[in-house]
Amino acid sequence: MTIKLIGLVGNNAPFSYNRLLLRYMKERYQNINVRLTVQEITEIPLFSEKLLETVPAVVKQLAADIKQADGLIIATPEYDHAIPASLKSTLEWLSCYGNALTTKPVMIVGTSLGVQGTSRAQDNLRQILNSPGINAFVLPGYEFLLGLAKEKFDSEGQLTDQATLSFLDECFKHFQQFVLDNQRNLIAVRE
Repeated sequence: MTIKLIGLVGNNAPFSYNRLLLRYMKERYQNINVRLTVQEITEIPLFSEKLLETVPAVVKQLAADIKQADGLIIATPEYDHAIPASLKSTLEWLSCYGNALTTKPVMIVGTSLGVQGTSRAQDNLRQILNSPGINAFVLPGYEFLLGLAKEKFDSEGQLTDQATLSFLDECFKHFQQFVLDNQRNLIAVRE
């Protein structure tokens, strides 16, 4: 059985180490019954309740794609100790349209130029994903925080540090199991 995942780039910057991280994960895990599709949020407009009457097509498509996926990986940078405004706006759209994240297994990953990785942004994101309007199932523990991104990726966009790769593999293995457990639980609830 192939697990279908969406990898959401958590910012709208032209260059992003978080985009590199998701692309790397897509390549690394493609041969283990995982199909990871990397999606951008660059075209998502700033959330506005006025726009709820005519939800933009790009928001509808993202919500539909997430609903069809078995799980979601969000790669967030850290801007001023929090997630970027573009990611927050995207999550506001998803909480008000389609309930795409309700009971959806989510893994949070992140990389930044600083030493601490994205620790505060990941805490911020967990809080948002656990809110009543979103109700996502966030993978507990196994927080993949990658600091000093410039030193960890080579010129081809490959992670080069073996300890980092081992930890990423461990986190991803737990996320796969988390997704499969969620699927079994949903089937049991329906029966």
